Amino acid sequence: MTGADFLQLSPGAAPVRGLTGWLADAIRAAIMDGRLRAGTPLPATRLLAGDLGVSRGVIVEAYQRLADEGLVSARPGAGTRVLGVPRPAPAAARAPAAAGPPLVPLLVPPGWRERADIDLSPGVPDLSGFPRAAWIRAERAVLEQASVSELGYGDPRGSLSLRTELAGWLARTRGLRADPGDIIVVTGVAQALALLAQVLQARGLGEIAVEDPGSRGARDDLAYWGLRPVPVPVDDHGMRVGELTLGQARAALLTPAHQFPTGVVLAPQRRRDLLDWAAAADGLIVEDDYDAEFRYDRAPVPALHASAPGLVAYAGSTSKTLAPGMRLGWLIPPVRLRAELTEAKYHSDLGSPALPQLVLAKLIASGELEQHIRLVRKRQRSRRDALLRALREHLPQARVQGVAAGLHLLITFPGLDGSDADLTEAILRTGVLVQPLSWHRQRPGVPGFVLGYAAHTPDRLHEAARLIAQGMS
Repeated sequence: MTGADFLQLSPGAAPVRGLTGWLADAIRAAIMDGRLRAGTPLPATRLLAGDLGVSRGVIVEAYQRLADEGLVSARPGAGTRVLGVPRPAPAAARAPAAAGPPLVPLLVPPGWRERADIDLSPGVPDLSGFPRAAWIRAERAVLEQASVSELGYGDPRGSLSLRTELAGWLARTRGLRADPGDIIVVTGVAQALALLAQVLQARGLGEIAVEDPGSRGARDDLAYWGLRPVPVPVDDHGMRVGELTLGQARAALLTPAHQFPTGVVLAPQRRRDLLDWAAAADGLIVEDDYDAEFRYDRAPVPALHASAPGLVAYAGSTSKTLAPGMRLGWLIPPVRLRAELTEAKYHSDLGSPALPQLVLAKLIASGELEQHIRLVRKRQRSRRDALLRALREHLPQARVQGVAAGLHLLITFPGLDGSDADLTEAILRTGVLVQPLSWHRQRPGVPGFVLGYAAHTPDRLHEAARLIAQGMS
């Protein structure tokens, strides 16, 4: 053999022993110096083995080493292709280290997730349960039936077919009274909050009342877009809405159906008091319908929006029912804000991606979304029950809250000495990542942990509870 055209590899340059390492080193060097760019196909193993006069096993093993390093990827029918390596920006383009906060604020410190064998962070659904077959069927049907106009630049409020299906689905499942024209399709609750913050700021509002404890992510989003979050305490009946009258805020963000992270439901009298406050203050209630689909031991709680559409901006998404990576959500604002929010949405991204909207509309129309939610609810109930049993066994001193619904639990330790943040680090050393309750507070309070259980099997959850107890001992 005279050698291979690929990288000008020559059998004469190969060592007598260590052929696999020699070949892997040569390909790795070519990837690192840019001769093999991302997407470049590597030669078929049989062809390269023939060119070099070596066994096919040598080539297969070299490719596998590179795949283990994350430099190449092999897929049946597609061969082996270069993934490439991350390249640093030119020195002149790099921001100085002290230029300000990172572009993407991180709730979990860097490196913590990598150290965890079991990640109990809340807000993460069971991504292995994504309905792939149903999605593929719906997407195939959409591609066969979609008109040319449906795939072009459309209404910034989103696909009419999705807004029509959402209006019916939200009426059936959440008690909302909304027409398709009332709905703005967004890329999740995060974008809904961003659009609302921009519009409220333009109207002269500088702060917004938020639950304390409450979602750290939502609070950070609002602050990023210029609204100062003002903490209002939460107790066993939800936000203490009577304290809204003590401040200057004319907007409030709540999770009334399943408060994050305590899991409590906003009490009926407080719902009425909240609506009275908004009416008297010419204010706005932002309703994040968090985890509303997942309830186990209580009756459904109607959305607040159903009681006063003119006072409530309702936001929801498929991040827990399907997957956060789908970036599909909806915002139903009061009529007085609709035009400004639609304009803000248009200038943000011209509208959400068309194809996922059409597929979601098909899943709702066919009933497959509701079927999927029922299956997931059954699975998550068994996981919740497993975690509850494990906590009773290993942490009997913990007070457990939020068990009737959702995808997480809150455990607190009244009278516990020390910081829950310090305990979180100790627990991480056992291989389990939890979020301390203090991360979601603005004011001091009882220590505790927020435990997401959706992504783990009952056996893993039992092991996690045992390790949490070990880390706290």
